Amino acid sequence: MNAELVVDAGRRLEVIVTTVSSDAHTWNLVYLQLLLEELGCRVTNLGACTPDETILRECRLRRPDLLVVSSVNGHGGQEGLRLIEALRDRPELVATPVVIGGKLDVVGGGAGSTAAALLAAGFDAVFDDGAGLTSFRSFVRALPARAGAAIGAP
Repeated sequence: MNAELVVDAGRRLEVIVTTVSSDAHTWNLVYLQLLLEELGCRVTNLGACTPDETILRECRLRRPDLLVVSSVNGHGGQEGLRLIEALRDRPELVATPVVIGGKLDVVGGGAGSTAAALLAAGFDAVFDDGAGLTSFRSFVRALPARAGAAIGAP
């Protein structure tokens, strides 16, 4: 078993996994939850078609170490912009690490410009459909170190 990602004495990395409000897919969320749990994270899965306000409420209540937004239907880029704007407008959530990934546009071939727009809007990282999971795993593993905490079992 992998060492748990610990952010401070005895507390595992808290992650919220969700999708955008128009995306009814759940298999991607289950996969991400299992992957993050394998990395030692404690995961709250908000499920499919999650309204922005629900995501914001859960982030205010849970204060996650990471919010992961996944999209399969191709509307992640458009709806992700709306979500990150709402999240970054709240002072208590402005520093929350937020990533988005999956199929981010319906046009195809626009991954570079979509990713650039999402990063400029406030996402900490963008993982497009064809990138694989290596960079996502590396990002998650680096979170405790960025917070000045150690990685290891509590």
